[in-house]
Amino acid sequence: MISKERLVKHFSEMEKISTPNEKPGIFRLAFSDSDWQGREYLMSLMKDAGLSVRIDAFGNVIARREGRNPSLPAIMFGSHGDSVPAGGNYDGVLGVLASIEVMKSLDEENFQNEHPLEAIIFMCEESSRFGMAELGSRVMRGELSTDDLHSLKGKDGKSLYEVLKSRDLSPDNISEAVYNEPLKAFLEVHIEQGKVLEYEKTQIGVVTGIAAPTRLRIFLHGKADHSGATPMGMRSDALCASAEITLLVEKLASEQQNPPAVGTVGILNITPGVMNVIPGEAEMGIDIRSIDKDAKAKIVETLKKGIDIVCKKRDIEYEIKVISDETPVPLSAPMVDYLSSICEDEGVSYKRMPSGAGHDTMFWAPYAPAGMLFIPCKDGISHNAAEHAEMDDIFCVTKLLEKAVKKLSQENFNI
Repeated sequence: MISKERLVKHFSEMEKISTPNEKPGIFRLAFSDSDWQGREYLMSLMKDAGLSVRIDAFGNVIARREGRNPSLPAIMFGSHGDSVPAGGNYDGVLGVLASIEVMKSLDEENFQNEHPLEAIIFMCEESSRFGMAELGSRVMRGELSTDDLHSLKGKDGKSLYEVLKSRDLSPDNISEAVYNEPLKAFLEVHIEQGKVLEYEKTQIGVVTGIAAPTRLRIFLHGKADHSGATPMGMRSDALCASAEITLLVEKLASEQQNPPAVGTVGILNITPGVMNVIPGEAEMGIDIRSIDKDAKAKIVETLKKGIDIVCKKRDIEYEIKVISDETPVPLSAPMVDYLSSICEDEGVSYKRMPSGAGHDTMFWAPYAPAGMLFIPCKDGISHNAAEHAEMDDIFCVTKLLEKAVKKLSQENFNI
Protein backbone atom coordinates (compact mmCIF):
# COMPACT_ATOMS: atom_id res chain seq x y z
CA MET A 1 0.00 0.00 0.00
CA ILE A 2 3.05 2.32 0.06
CA SER A 3 2.40 5.01 -2.56
CA LYS A 4 5.29 6.34 -4.60
CA GLU A 5 3.00 9.07 -5.94
CA ARG A 6 2.28 10.34 -2.43
CA LEU A 7 5.98 10.32 -1.58
CA VAL A 8 6.80 12.31 -4.71
CA LYS A 9 4.11 14.86 -3.86
CA HIS A 10 5.16 15.25 -0.23
CA PHE A 11 8.86 15.69 -1.03
CA SER A 12 7.90 18.25 -3.66
CA GLU A 13 5.79 20.18 -1.15
CA MET A 14 8.53 20.15 1.48
CA GLU A 15 11.03 21.43 -1.08
CA LYS A 16 8.89 24.55 -1.49
CA ILE A 17 9.00 25.33 2.22
CA SER A 18 12.15 27.37 2.76
CA THR A 19 13.16 30.81 3.95
CA PRO A 20 13.74 32.99 0.84
CA ASN A 21 17.45 33.37 0.18
CA GLU A 22 19.75 34.31 -2.69
CA LYS A 23 21.66 31.07 -2.26
CA PRO A 24 20.24 27.80 -3.60
CA GLY A 25 19.11 25.05 -1.24
CA ILE A 26 16.71 24.58 1.64
CA PHE A 27 16.68 27.05 4.54
CA ARG A 28 14.63 25.64 7.42
CA LEU A 29 16.71 26.60 10.42
CA ALA A 30 15.29 25.15 13.63
CA PHE A 31 12.29 27.08 15.01
CA SER A 32 12.35 29.54 12.09
CA ASP A 33 9.14 30.47 10.30
CA SER A 34 9.95 28.04 7.49
CA ASP A 35 10.71 25.24 9.96
CA TRP A 36 7.35 25.93 11.61
CA GLN A 37 5.60 25.92 8.25
CA GLY A 38 7.20 22.58 7.34
CA ARG A 39 6.23 21.19 10.73
CA GLU A 40 2.61 22.25 10.21
CA TYR A 41 2.53 20.55 6.82
CA LEU A 42 3.97 17.33 8.25
CA MET A 43 1.48 17.39 11.11
CA SER A 44 -1.37 17.76 8.60
CA LEU A 45 -0.15 14.58 6.89
CA MET A 46 -0.03 12.80 10.26
CA LYS A 47 -3.63 13.75 10.99
CA ASP A 48 -4.66 12.69 7.49
CA ALA A 49 -3.15 9.26 8.27
CA GLY A 50 -5.57 8.94 11.19
CA LEU A 51 -3.00 9.60 13.91
CA SER A 52 -3.52 11.40 17.20
CA VAL A 53 -0.92 14.16 17.45
CA ARG A 54 0.61 15.63 20.59
CA ILE A 55 3.37 18.19 21.06
CA ASP A 56 5.77 18.18 23.99
CA ALA A 57 7.25 21.16 25.84
CA PHE A 58 10.14 21.43 23.36
CA GLY A 59 7.96 21.20 20.25
CA ASN A 60 8.72 17.58 19.35
CA VAL A 61 5.74 16.05 17.54
CA ILE A 62 4.58 12.54 18.48
CA ALA A 63 1.85 11.04 16.28
CA ARG A 64 0.32 7.85 17.65
CA ARG A 65 -1.57 4.96 16.10
CA GLU A 66 -3.07 3.13 19.02
CA GLY A 67 -2.55 -0.62 19.37
CA ARG A 68 -5.10 -3.26 20.17
CA ASN A 69 -3.28 -3.50 23.49
CA PRO A 70 -2.44 0.10 24.50
CA SER A 71 -0.53 -1.13 27.56
CA LEU A 72 2.20 -2.68 25.38
CA PRO A 73 5.38 -0.67 24.71
CA ALA A 74 5.26 1.44 21.56
CA ILE A 75 7.40 1.25 18.44
CA MET A 76 8.80 4.69 17.60
CA PHE A 77 10.12 5.76 14.20
CA GLY A 78 10.88 9.11 12.58
CA SER A 79 13.54 11.79 12.16
CA HIS A 80 13.81 15.60 11.92
CA GLY A 81 12.42 18.33 9.68
CA ASP A 82 14.89 21.18 10.15
CA SER A 83 17.79 21.81 7.77
CA VAL A 84 21.22 23.39 7.73
CA PRO A 85 21.50 26.70 5.84
CA ALA A 86 21.49 25.95 2.09
CA GLY A 87 20.77 22.30 2.81
CA GLY A 88 19.03 19.58 0.84
CA ASN A 89 15.51 18.17 0.72
CA TYR A 90 16.28 14.66 2.02
CA ASP A 91 18.37 14.89 5.20
CA GLY A 92 15.92 14.22 8.05
CA VAL A 93 12.82 14.77 5.92
CA LEU A 94 13.25 11.30 4.40
CA GLY A 95 12.81 9.69 7.81
CA VAL A 96 9.74 11.76 8.64
CA LEU A 97 7.94 11.34 5.31
CA ALA A 98 8.73 7.61 5.17
CA SER A 99 7.26 7.20 8.66
CA ILE A 100 4.11 9.13 7.78
CA GLU A 101 3.69 7.12 4.57
CA VAL A 102 3.95 3.88 6.53
CA MET A 103 1.23 5.12 8.88
CA LYS A 104 -0.96 6.18 5.94
CA SER A 105 -0.50 2.79 4.31
CA LEU A 106 -1.44 0.98 7.51
CA ASP A 107 -4.53 3.17 7.81
CA GLU A 108 -5.64 2.37 4.25
CA GLU A 109 -5.04 -1.32 4.82
CA ASN A 110 -6.90 -1.18 8.15
CA PHE A 111 -3.92 -3.01 9.61
CA GLN A 112 -4.32 -4.20 13.20
CA ASN A 113 -1.20 -3.49 15.23
CA GLU A 114 -1.09 -4.89 18.73
CA HIS A 115 1.70 -2.59 19.95
CA PRO A 116 1.10 1.17 19.65
CA LEU A 117 3.03 2.91 16.87
CA GLU A 118 4.49 6.41 17.13
CA ALA A 119 5.81 8.52 14.25
CA ILE A 120 7.91 11.43 15.44
CA ILE A 121 9.33 14.74 14.27
CA PHE A 122 12.35 15.67 16.37
CA MET A 123 13.00 19.39 16.70
CA CYS A 124 16.39 21.02 16.13
CA GLU A 125 18.46 18.01 15.11
CA GLU A 126 20.94 20.19 13.23
CA SER A 127 23.55 22.13 15.19
CA SER A 128 23.40 25.09 12.80
CA ARG A 129 21.42 27.42 15.03
CA PHE A 130 22.52 26.68 18.59
CA GLY A 131 25.83 24.88 18.13
CA MET A 132 24.56 21.55 19.49
CA ALA A 133 22.89 18.74 17.57
CA GLU A 134 19.96 16.39 18.30
CA LEU A 135 18.41 18.80 20.80
CA GLY A 136 14.91 17.35 20.52
CA SER A 137 16.16 13.87 21.35
CA ARG A 138 18.36 15.17 24.13
CA VAL A 139 15.33 16.79 25.74
CA MET A 140 13.22 13.65 25.41
CA ARG A 141 15.99 11.60 27.00
CA GLY A 142 16.38 14.06 29.88
CA GLU A 143 19.80 15.32 28.78
CA LEU A 144 18.97 19.03 28.48
CA SER A 145 17.99 21.26 31.40
CA THR A 146 16.33 24.66 31.62
CA ASP A 147 19.76 26.12 32.41
CA ASP A 148 21.04 24.65 29.13
CA LEU A 149 18.19 26.34 27.29
CA HIS A 150 19.38 29.69 28.64
CA SER A 151 23.05 29.08 27.83
CA LEU A 152 22.57 27.84 24.25
CA LYS A 153 22.45 30.88 21.96
CA GLY A 154 22.30 31.47 18.23
CA LYS A 155 24.25 33.97 16.15
CA ASP A 156 21.39 36.43 16.60
CA GLY A 157 22.07 36.43 20.34
CA LYS A 158 18.73 34.83 21.21
CA SER A 159 18.83 31.96 23.64
CA LEU A 160 17.10 28.67 22.97
CA TYR A 161 14.89 29.49 25.97
CA GLU A 162 13.77 32.76 24.34
CA VAL A 163 13.13 31.07 21.01
CA LEU A 164 10.98 28.37 22.63
CA LYS A 165 9.00 31.06 24.41
CA SER A 166 8.44 32.89 21.12
CA ARG A 167 6.88 29.68 19.74
CA ASP A 168 4.51 29.39 22.72
CA LEU A 169 6.31 26.30 23.99
CA SER A 170 7.13 25.55 27.63
CA PRO A 171 10.86 25.83 28.39
CA ASP A 172 10.18 26.25 32.11
CA ASN A 173 8.54 22.83 32.09
CA ILE A 174 11.12 21.11 29.89
CA SER A 175 11.30 18.11 32.21
CA GLU A 176 7.75 17.28 31.14
CA ALA A 177 9.10 16.48 27.67
CA VAL A 178 11.18 13.56 28.99
CA TYR A 179 9.92 10.36 27.39
CA ASN A 180 9.51 7.79 30.16
CA GLU A 181 7.28 5.22 28.47
CA PRO A 182 8.83 1.88 27.51
CA LEU A 183 9.62 1.26 23.84
CA LYS A 184 9.74 -2.04 22.02
CA ALA A 185 11.96 -0.56 19.30
CA PHE A 186 13.19 2.64 17.70
CA LEU A 187 13.77 2.95 13.93
CA GLU A 188 15.08 5.72 11.67
CA VAL A 189 15.66 5.85 7.93
CA HIS A 190 18.09 8.39 6.49
CA ILE A 191 20.27 9.20 3.53
CA GLU A 192 23.78 7.86 3.99
CA GLN A 193 25.50 11.27 3.74
CA GLY A 194 28.49 9.45 2.28
CA LYS A 195 29.61 7.70 -0.92
CA VAL A 196 29.84 4.05 0.08
CA LEU A 197 26.43 2.75 -1.02
CA GLU A 198 26.51 4.57 -4.34
CA TYR A 199 30.11 3.51 -5.02
CA GLU A 200 29.35 -0.13 -4.25
CA LYS A 201 26.01 0.01 -6.11
CA THR A 202 24.15 -1.18 -3.00
CA GLN A 203 20.60 -0.05 -2.32
CA ILE A 204 20.38 -0.21 1.47
CA GLY A 205 22.75 0.30 4.38
CA VAL A 206 21.94 -1.48 7.63
CA VAL A 207 23.64 0.62 10.29
CA THR A 208 25.71 -1.26 12.88
CA GLY A 209 26.66 1.71 15.02
CA ILE A 210 27.03 5.48 15.10
CA ALA A 211 30.55 6.82 15.26
CA ALA A 212 31.56 9.53 17.69
CA PRO A 213 34.54 11.86 17.42
CA THR A 214 37.54 12.59 19.53
CA ARG A 215 38.67 16.08 18.54
CA LEU A 216 42.12 17.47 19.23
CA ARG A 217 43.76 20.86 18.85
CA ILE A 218 47.51 20.62 18.33
CA PHE A 219 49.74 23.68 18.77
CA LEU A 220 53.25 23.37 17.33
CA HIS A 221 55.84 25.92 18.44
CA GLY A 222 58.84 25.94 16.15
CA LYS A 223 60.99 28.87 15.08
CA ALA A 224 60.36 31.34 12.29
CA ASP A 225 63.65 31.91 10.44
CA HIS A 226 64.79 33.31 7.11
CA SER A 227 64.09 30.78 4.34
CA GLY A 228 67.31 31.53 2.52
CA ALA A 229 69.77 31.96 5.37
CA THR A 230 68.79 28.96 7.52
CA PRO A 231 70.37 25.60 6.56
CA MET A 232 68.00 22.63 6.28
CA GLY A 233 69.56 20.88 9.27
CA MET A 234 69.09 23.89 11.55
CA ARG A 235 65.36 24.40 11.16
CA SER A 236 62.43 23.99 13.52
CA ASP A 237 59.74 24.02 10.81
CA ALA A 238 56.25 23.79 12.30
CA LEU A 239 54.66 23.20 8.90
CA CYS A 240 56.86 20.20 8.14
CA ALA A 241 56.02 18.77 11.55
CA SER A 242 52.32 19.26 10.87
CA ALA A 243 52.72 17.51 7.52
CA GLU A 244 54.21 14.45 9.23
CA ILE A 245 51.43 14.47 11.80
CA THR A 246 48.79 14.76 9.07
CA LEU A 247 50.18 11.71 7.29
CA LEU A 248 50.33 9.86 10.61
CA VAL A 249 46.61 10.55 11.18
CA GLU A 250 45.87 9.13 7.73
CA LYS A 251 48.08 6.08 8.34
CA LEU A 252 46.66 5.20 11.75
CA ALA A 253 43.04 5.55 10.63
CA SER A 254 43.66 3.57 7.43
CA GLU A 255 45.32 0.72 9.31
CA GLN A 256 42.36 0.39 11.70
CA GLN A 257 40.17 -1.96 9.67
CA ASN A 258 38.05 -4.07 12.00
CA PRO A 259 36.26 -2.11 13.29
CA PRO A 260 37.01 0.74 10.87
CA ALA A 261 37.98 4.27 11.79
CA VAL A 262 38.45 7.57 10.00
CA GLY A 263 40.84 10.41 10.72
CA THR A 264 40.78 13.95 9.39
CA VAL A 265 42.97 17.01 9.75
CA GLY A 266 40.37 19.67 9.03
CA ILE A 267 42.23 22.71 10.35
CA LEU A 268 45.78 23.79 9.61
CA ASN A 269 46.77 27.38 10.39
CA ILE A 270 50.36 28.43 9.73
CA THR A 271 52.20 31.50 11.08
CA PRO A 272 53.56 33.81 9.79
CA GLY A 273 52.33 32.60 6.38
CA VAL A 274 55.01 34.41 4.37
CA MET A 275 56.76 32.96 1.33
CA ASN A 276 60.31 33.64 2.54
CA VAL A 277 59.88 32.75 6.23
CA ILE A 278 60.06 29.25 7.70
CA PRO A 279 56.73 28.62 9.48
CA GLY A 280 57.32 28.99 13.20
CA GLU A 281 53.82 28.17 14.46
CA ALA A 282 51.15 25.71 13.38
CA GLU A 283 47.71 24.98 14.76
CA MET A 284 45.97 21.74 13.77
CA GLY A 285 42.39 20.54 14.24
CA ILE A 286 42.12 16.73 14.19
CA ASP A 287 38.96 14.60 14.15
CA ILE A 288 39.17 10.84 14.86
CA ARG A 289 36.01 8.71 14.60
CA SER A 290 35.00 5.09 15.01
CA ILE A 291 31.99 3.13 16.20
CA ASP A 292 34.34 1.34 18.61
CA LYS A 293 35.56 3.39 21.58
CA ASP A 294 38.61 1.17 22.19
CA ALA A 295 39.74 1.40 18.57
CA LYS A 296 39.33 5.16 18.66
CA ALA A 297 41.20 5.46 21.95
CA LYS A 298 44.06 3.33 20.58
CA ILE A 299 44.45 5.62 17.56
CA VAL A 300 44.44 8.73 19.74
CA GLU A 301 47.07 7.37 22.11
CA THR A 302 49.30 6.18 19.27
CA LEU A 303 48.90 9.55 17.59
CA LYS A 304 49.96 11.38 20.75
CA LYS A 305 53.12 9.25 20.96
CA GLY A 306 53.79 9.92 17.28
CA ILE A 307 53.41 13.67 17.77
CA ASP A 308 55.97 13.52 20.56
CA ILE A 309 58.45 11.66 18.34
CA VAL A 310 57.99 14.07 15.41
CA CYS A 311 58.37 17.16 17.57
CA LYS A 312 61.45 15.93 19.43
CA LYS A 313 63.10 15.05 16.13
CA ARG A 314 62.40 18.55 14.78
CA ASP A 315 63.13 20.44 18.02
CA ILE A 316 59.56 21.73 18.31
CA GLU A 317 57.53 22.26 21.46
CA TYR A 318 53.89 21.26 21.33
CA GLU A 319 50.58 21.29 23.17
CA ILE A 320 47.70 18.86 22.75
CA LYS A 321 44.21 19.90 23.85
CA VAL A 322 41.33 17.40 23.82
CA ILE A 323 38.32 19.42 22.66
CA SER A 324 35.83 16.57 22.89
CA ASP A 325 35.89 12.83 23.44
CA GLU A 326 32.45 11.39 22.72
CA THR A 327 31.34 7.80 23.13
CA PRO A 328 30.32 5.82 20.02
CA VAL A 329 26.90 4.18 20.03
CA PRO A 330 26.62 0.54 18.90
CA LEU A 331 23.18 -0.40 17.61
CA SER A 332 21.31 -3.50 18.71
CA ALA A 333 22.91 -6.59 17.11
CA PRO A 334 19.57 -8.45 17.00
CA MET A 335 18.02 -5.41 15.31
CA VAL A 336 20.83 -5.33 12.74
CA ASP A 337 20.18 -9.01 12.04
CA TYR A 338 16.43 -8.39 11.85
CA LEU A 339 16.70 -5.52 9.36
CA SER A 340 19.23 -7.49 7.32
CA SER A 341 16.83 -10.43 7.14
CA ILE A 342 14.07 -8.15 5.85
CA CYS A 343 16.37 -6.92 3.07
CA GLU A 344 17.14 -10.54 2.19
CA ASP A 345 13.46 -11.51 2.20
CA GLU A 346 12.67 -8.64 -0.16
CA GLY A 347 15.63 -9.37 -2.45
CA VAL A 348 17.19 -5.96 -1.79
CA SER A 349 20.96 -5.54 -1.89
CA TYR A 350 22.30 -4.30 1.43
CA LYS A 351 25.48 -3.67 3.36
CA ARG A 352 26.09 -3.61 7.09
CA MET A 353 27.92 -0.38 7.75
CA PRO A 354 28.72 2.24 10.39
CA SER A 355 27.34 5.77 10.38
CA GLY A 356 30.04 8.39 10.44
CA ALA A 357 27.52 11.15 11.13
CA GLY A 358 25.46 11.62 14.26
CA HIS A 359 21.68 11.01 14.30
CA ASP A 360 18.76 11.10 16.72
CA THR A 361 19.05 7.30 16.94
CA MET A 362 22.18 7.61 19.06
CA PHE A 363 20.10 8.95 21.97
CA TRP A 364 17.53 6.16 21.72
CA ALA A 365 19.86 3.18 21.29
CA PRO A 366 20.64 2.99 25.04
CA TYR A 367 16.90 3.11 25.76
CA ALA A 368 15.45 0.53 23.35
CA PRO A 369 16.56 -1.83 20.56
CA ALA A 370 17.36 0.67 17.81
CA GLY A 371 18.01 0.33 14.11
CA MET A 372 18.76 2.54 11.11
CA LEU A 373 18.43 2.06 7.38
CA PHE A 374 20.43 4.17 4.91
CA ILE A 375 19.81 4.84 1.24
CA PRO A 376 22.42 6.23 -1.19
CA CYS A 377 22.71 9.94 -1.88
CA LYS A 378 24.19 11.17 -5.14
CA ASP A 379 27.97 11.60 -4.96
CA GLY A 380 27.70 11.29 -1.18
CA ILE A 381 26.65 14.94 -0.99
CA SER A 382 24.61 16.13 2.00
CA HIS A 383 24.07 19.41 3.86
CA ASN A 384 24.19 20.95 0.40
CA ALA A 385 21.74 22.17 -2.22
CA ALA A 386 23.03 19.39 -4.51
CA GLU A 387 21.86 16.70 -2.06
CA HIS A 388 19.78 14.13 -3.96
CA ALA A 389 18.24 10.71 -3.39
CA GLU A 390 16.46 8.60 -6.00
CA MET A 391 12.74 8.09 -5.53
CA ASP A 392 13.13 4.37 -6.25
CA ASP A 393 15.43 4.11 -3.23
CA ILE A 394 13.03 6.17 -1.09
CA PHE A 395 10.15 3.91 -2.14
CA CYS A 396 12.23 0.83 -1.37
CA VAL A 397 13.32 1.89 2.12
CA THR A 398 9.77 2.98 3.00
CA LYS A 399 8.48 -0.47 2.10
CA LEU A 400 11.23 -2.04 4.22
CA LEU A 401 10.33 0.22 7.12
CA GLU A 402 6.69 -0.80 6.82
CA LYS A 403 7.55 -4.49 6.85
CA ALA A 404 9.80 -4.02 9.88
CA VAL A 405 7.10 -2.10 11.76
CA LYS A 406 4.36 -4.58 10.91
CA LYS A 407 6.27 -7.53 12.34
CA LEU A 408 7.44 -5.62 15.40
CA SER A 409 3.90 -4.46 16.10
CA GLN A 410 2.72 -8.02 16.78
CA GLU A 411 2.81 -8.99 20.44
CA ASN A 412 4.16 -12.48 19.78
CA PHE A 413 7.06 -11.25 17.61
CA ASN A 414 10.38 -10.37 19.23
CA ILE A 415 13.77 -9.86 17.68
